[in-house]
Amino acid sequence: MPSVHEIATITSKGQITLPKAIRQALGVEAGDKVGFELRENGEVLVHRAAAEHEDPAIGAFLALLERDIQSGQHVRDLPDELARSFVEHAGHPAAMDEDFDGDVVL
Repeated sequence: MPSVHEIATITSKGQITLPKAIRQALGVEAGDKVGFELRENGEVLVHRAAAEHEDPAIGAFLALLERDIQSGQHVRDLPDELARSFVEHAGHPAAMDEDFDGDVVL
């Protein structure tokens, strides 16, 4: 990543606007999240935080649910097999960064 030096002013509410060059270097835009790490030497490391849901299918599904809820509509019951699968896997840890073994049926 190229070296970028920018200065931002802290508002009375403790807020800053990330300068455009920094946003571009981090690859973030409105709505994205950034993380901060305060190091022992007083330096602060700013990084792009992982998005909660980067899978476009999950994002589209959540957007559908949000629209339905906002419009007062109700989502139909889940198919029994899907509901059973949710209950069966509830509380089981998921390693989303690991490869799947075997076939995946959607």
